[in-house]
Amino acid sequence: MGGPLAGLRVVELAGLAPAPFGCMVLADLGASVVRVDRVSGGAAVPGDVLGRGRRSIGLDLRRPEGADLLLRLVERSDVLVEGFRPGVVERLGVGPARCLARNPRLVYGRMTGWGQDGPLAGRAGHDIDYVAVAGALEPIGRAGAPPTVPLNLVGDFGGGGLLLAVGVLAALYERERSGRGQVVDAGMVDGAALLTTFLHGMKAAGAWPGGRGANLLDGGAPFYDVYEAADGRYVAVGALEDGFYAELLAVLGLAGPDLPDRRDPAGWPELRRRIAAAVATRTRDEWAALAEGTDACLAPVLTPEEAAGHAHNAARGTFVEVGGVTQPAPAPRFDRTPAGTPTAPPSVGQHTAEVLAELGLAGPEVEELRRAGVVG
Repeated sequence: MGGPLAGLRVVELAGLAPAPFGCMVLADLGASVVRVDRVSGGAAVPGDVLGRGRRSIGLDLRRPEGADLLLRLVERSDVLVEGFRPGVVERLGVGPARCLARNPRLVYGRMTGWGQDGPLAGRAGHDIDYVAVAGALEPIGRAGAPPTVPLNLVGDFGGGGLLLAVGVLAALYERERSGRGQVVDAGMVDGAALLTTFLHGMKAAGAWPGGRGANLLDGGAPFYDVYEAADGRYVAVGALEDGFYAELLAVLGLAGPDLPDRRDPAGWPELRRRIAAAVATRTRDEWAALAEGTDACLAPVLTPEEAAGHAHNAARGTFVEVGGVTQPAPAPRFDRTPAGTPTAPPSVGQHTAEVLAELGLAGPEVEELRRAGVVG
C-alpha cells in the first residue's frame, strides 16, 4: 500500500478503539504497522475494522522471551503505540525507558483516557467519562433535556486516536532535527478539551450566551438545525450567512414581511415553527433535489449505509470495500503519494512467522517458541 508514510515502521500493542484508530490512520497513509496481539486473543469487538492495513504477530508479553522479542522488534522500528493504563507496560518490561534504551530514535505513543498522571490517571473510564470531564459533553443536546451522547466520536476517535496520530507525526518531525525519539502522552480528556477551543472563544466573546441547545451552533438557532420531512426522515439546515439564508428561504418557499427577523432570538420559536411546517410538506429526498445546485445549505441526513451511495461520496471514493465491508476510505488525499486501498484486518498471529523471520529467527526456532506458548 502506498502513501506519504511509506517506509515508516510502527509497532502497535493491541487494544481497543482509540489507539487502533490512530494506528489505522498511520497505516492508511502508508506506514507498515505490526500489531502485537495476545497469543490466545481474538477480535475484541465483533466486526471491528480498525485493524485494517496491519500485519499481526501473537506474543505473550508476560513471558520474558515474549518481551525480548518485542524489544528486538522495537530496535528496527520508528514508532511504538500502546493504550494500557499507566504502569502496565512498565510491569511487562516494555515501558518507554527500556524501549528507548534499545532504540533512542523511537517515538513512544501512549494512549489513555486520563493521561499518564493526575489524580484520575489510574482510574477506569470510557469515552463518555472523558468527554464529560473535558467539558465537551455538557453543551451537546437540546434545551431542557440531558446532554446527548455523541457516540464515542469526541473522546475515543477525535480527541483520542486522531490526536495520538498527530502527536506521533509531530514527534517524528522533531526527530529529523534532534535525532532523538520521545514519549507522546495522548490523553483523551486533553484531546476532547482541545476540540472545544472554538467554543471557549465564543463564550469569552459573548457569542454563546445561552444554555445547552439555545445558541448559534447547538440547534438553538432555527437556521442551524435538523428538521423532519414528510417521510419521517430528516434534513440538516446550516444557513448561517445572510446570502445562504436567503437561498434557504427561496428553496423552502418562505417569504413575507411577517417572517421573524432571524437576528432576534425572541423570534426564533416562530421562525422554527415556520421552517418545520415547510419542511414537513415534502420528503427528505425531494428537499435534497430542490436544494441541489443552490447555496441553501440544506442537506439530507443520511444513514451510514446511505452515505456510501450518495453521488458526491461515490464520485470522490469516500467509501471503499475492504474484506467485504463497506467503510470510510483513507483520508486526507495526496496528489503525489496517494494512499492505496487498505487490506482487511489480519487474524491474530497471521504474520507471526513472517515477522519473526525478519528478526532473523529460523523456522525451527519459531516452532519451538510456538510450542512453549511464547508466540502464536
